[in-house]
Amino acid sequence: MRQAVCAGLLCLLTGVAAAADYRAGTEDYRDYLRRLQPGDRLLLEPGDYRQGLPLSNLSGHAGQPIVIEAADSAAPPRFIARPRANTVSLVNVRHLVLRHLQLDGGNLPVDAVKAEGHSRYADFITLEHLFIHDHAASQQNVGISTKCPAFGWVVRNNRIERVGTGMYFGDADGSDPFVGGVIEGNRITHTLGYNLQIKHQKFRSSEYADRYDTVIRYNVFSKQDALPGPQARPNVLLGHVPLTGVGSEDRYLVYGNLFLHNPSEALLQVEGRVAVYDNVFINGSGDAIRIQPHNDVPRDMDIFSNTVLASGTGIQVRQAEGAAYRQRVVANVVAAVTPLRGGEAAHNLTLDYQPDWLDVAVAELTPRLLASQPSRRLPDGLVRELAAYPGWQGASRPGANVAPALLRTLDAAQP
Repeated sequence: MRQAVCAGLLCLLTGVAAAADYRAGTEDYRDYLRRLQPGDRLLLEPGDYRQGLPLSNLSGHAGQPIVIEAADSAAPPRFIARPRANTVSLVNVRHLVLRHLQLDGGNLPVDAVKAEGHSRYADFITLEHLFIHDHAASQQNVGISTKCPAFGWVVRNNRIERVGTGMYFGDADGSDPFVGGVIEGNRITHTLGYNLQIKHQKFRSSEYADRYDTVIRYNVFSKQDALPGPQARPNVLLGHVPLTGVGSEDRYLVYGNLFLHNPSEALLQVEGRVAVYDNVFINGSGDAIRIQPHNDVPRDMDIFSNTVLASGTGIQVRQAEGAAYRQRVVANVVAAVTPLRGGEAAHNLTLDYQPDWLDVAVAELTPRLLASQPSRRLPDGLVRELAAYPGWQGASRPGANVAPALLRTLDAAQP
């Protein structure tokens, strides 16, 4: 009680409202939404919530976000989709955390989480431990989507399955950039289209004038049970950053992920500025990595220390004619029908494709492939250069190490 009184006196002296915890259930939770202030938590009781979660004009502060989460993480509230309304609708929000919620689409033609197109911004949004499922009325229905400028998102430890598209950031015309995001520890499976797409960016507001990396790490991207057809898409597609001016030096860092199977497309397709390292790619039905023009061209990028098993082409680099950018393909272990095609390749270990390797456990695949060839060491100068990349496992010979964080994701995301 004394601490509460002291906190109240401090708030009176400073003019700052004290953060509060509110508990709510299925009948009254929407009454609390507009009163939430920086540092407040709205704790939702178990149950079926049928009126969505519309969040507009809410702003926490750095270090004092507004948090909406399950009162009991072991019994997450279930939000059931409604016709003609996205379940979690974000409009002009900042410093907001959503945690331990279940979003059940019932295969209605809506999105689970959407930063709406009429929003001016949706910045510093954290989405953690969401279970998003059954949003697969069409490929256009998305688990997590942004259609307005979005900066500083953290999308972590979510499970997304049976949806049209897992995550779709940005807009089809290259507007509404997604900047400085962290996408980690998610498991995205059973999508009609992409597991993840980040659209190309035509321009960037001077508000975000620094250089930013978007980090994609320790995720599972799987289209293992997808059917070939007109909705076929790569597991992950990354478009280019702005070609000139603000944002033109930004990069995507893609590391420590597991990419699994695609019956019609490559597992990963990228352009722009990207580093792809310490990932495991397994595709028994086609290609693994395609570096190729999409809305622009591949720019400077490094593809290194990956393990690739593919019944088609392992790593393919298609550069636009006359372009002077550098695509290095270094220190990968590639077992494929066509291991490497294009790029500036060095110190890679290439092997013939053997279907039996599809049955090898993910953690054992790299050692099994390396065991078939004499040990090789990378030049010390190259090791020092690659060590500048965040999270690199630091192997002194070709091949990815399966990151412990990825193994934890595999264990934690089991049904």
